[in-house]
Amino acid sequence: MIAGVALGRLAPVVVAVRDGVLQRPVTDDDVTGRAASGGFRAASGGFQAASGGFRAACVAVDLTDADLAPVAVIRVGGPCPAALRPLAGRPEGAGVATIVRGGHSLTGRPLAALDTEAVRRFAAGCGLSDFAVTATGSPMLADHELAVASIVAAEVPGARITLSYEFGRPGLRAREENAIRNAALGPAAGRIADAAARELPGPPVYFARSGSGLVSAHYFRRYPLTCDRGGQASLARGRAALAGGLGPEASAAWDVPAGGLPDEVVMAYGAALGGPQAQVERIVQARGRAELDRALQDARDEVLTRVVSAGAAPGSARVAETTVNPLSFLPDGLYRVRVAAEGATP
Repeated sequence: MIAGVALGRLAPVVVAVRDGVLQRPVTDDDVTGRAASGGFRAASGGFQAASGGFRAACVAVDLTDADLAPVAVIRVGGPCPAALRPLAGRPEGAGVATIVRGGHSLTGRPLAALDTEAVRRFAAGCGLSDFAVTATGSPMLADHELAVASIVAAEVPGARITLSYEFGRPGLRAREENAIRNAALGPAAGRIADAAARELPGPPVYFARSGSGLVSAHYFRRYPLTCDRGGQASLARGRAALAGGLGPEASAAWDVPAGGLPDEVVMAYGAALGGPQAQVERIVQARGRAELDRALQDARDEVLTRVVSAGAAPGSARVAETTVNPLSFLPDGLYRVRVAAEGATP
């Protein structure tokens, strides 16, 4: 049995789901064995305590209104007009940003040597611990983003560093905006994950992704942007699953009002229906089928590693989809590769 958890604006809601079927609300009986007073029990600090009897707890939460931390933004590339400079982090005006020399073309050609000293000075003097790093050409070659992360980690012990290449967008501005928001959400995601570990002891805790599927609490801390709209996605998934009726077991367990189940219940149900998922998107260069096959295998190996990090049970991880599109507006032999993987909860 899986616990589905919806973190709404008021009290959180927990439901029990077995084999995809909505069972009942989780009450005090499930936790303590004592008589329940009925309805949902909101625990102090936000989560309901639901541990015994559940093999996983799946949490749906939207981060759209989460507190955003100030971010130190590092762009690796050439000079640009003021209108195209990196955003100064979130919330507006609270972060700082810089551009340092370096980067690559989308064919992997170095544009300039990385200005490591400029990175070091900025990291040491910015006074922040949440960093977003974006380098030109990193979907093809991420060396300069990785080098910047190494310097920042050495200068700012305990720094939380987001690298834009992990979000896969070929356009620099889109990757940079994603990296900044991911970094800004990091502290809030950490607090939510800490609360989940405290209030849902025992079973592994997962968080609903914005599109479909789940990620582990560890993955949620590292990539909270993947769960930015996890509540909305879970609500849509729950509604779709219930569209054909609740089923005899669920109907007997629920006193369904004329207007249907509350959104929070449907959201919690939708969260419990997912499984761990991960995606990788890269720009690769291949001069023939054999070279493209090697690049695809590298991407598949990476996404399988990611889905295990996202909480897939050992042996359950598999590649679910591979998409290869030639980039016709760039030199021959460049492809945009997307690979998705999925697995099962323990």
